[in-house]
Amino acid sequence: MLIDANAYIGHWPFRKMNYNTCAKLLNRMDKHGVNQSIVSNLNGVFYKNVQSANEELFDDIQSNKAFRNRFIPFAVINPVYNGWEDDFETSINQMGMKGIRLYPKYHRYALDHVSCIETVKKAREKNIPVALDLRMVDSRPSSWLDIDKEWLLKDVMPIIKAVPDAKYLIVNVANSVSLREEDLALMKKAQVLMDTSGRTMNTLPALMQVFGQNKFCFGTHSPLFDDITGLLRIESLREEEANEEEKNGLRYKNIQQLLST
Repeated sequence: MLIDANAYIGHWPFRKMNYNTCAKLLNRMDKHGVNQSIVSNLNGVFYKNVQSANEELFDDIQSNKAFRNRFIPFAVINPVYNGWEDDFETSINQMGMKGIRLYPKYHRYALDHVSCIETVKKAREKNIPVALDLRMVDSRPSSWLDIDKEWLLKDVMPIIKAVPDAKYLIVNVANSVSLREEDLALMKKAQVLMDTSGRTMNTLPALMQVFGQNKFCFGTHSPLFDDITGLLRIESLREEEANEEEKNGLRYKNIQQLLST
């Protein structure tokens, strides 16, 4: 069993994407043995009205029973856009989306913005995860029109401190994961998962010793990344680093628990 905690459909304005439709993503999942994928719409990163992207995702998934069985939709929410409360309620209550994704760097607000905190509190009340990308793409070869500053793990601590009892999914961990002692203690206590897509996960065995095996899950960041690297970081773990039950936690059980209501 494999559940990909970090996948997309949609377009990236600075690069042609493959496997970025529900049909193509499903074919890729079948090729690599992925049973389900948490999926959002990349268009929501750039649309002024992000709800249009959520509607696109909903319509695509509803168009095919296989999509409904295999995809776990997350809504993109922009807390500083008028009507975000309606977007949240429609996406969760009417469209049945199972979590939300926030893009503060692209939508231009701080994680301690009052509306961001209110959004996460709403997610907490619904018992659904809040996903945060530490980066979307490597800033070095990116277009000059894209953002040029990536997050460190410590940069997400303001929202975890503000709403410590919410559920968090932190994806594409590509830079430093060093935390102050009190922040590390909070991270260990909170309901937080990090996916295996980011380059920092090359040191997964060491990270599991610091944070705990139950803080990680399989993720691809597809179609921006390949489908293999995130899985290889799990399958290459030696027996003394993770037994089969612990690997199953990484493959699907940890994210299942985060998604459970």
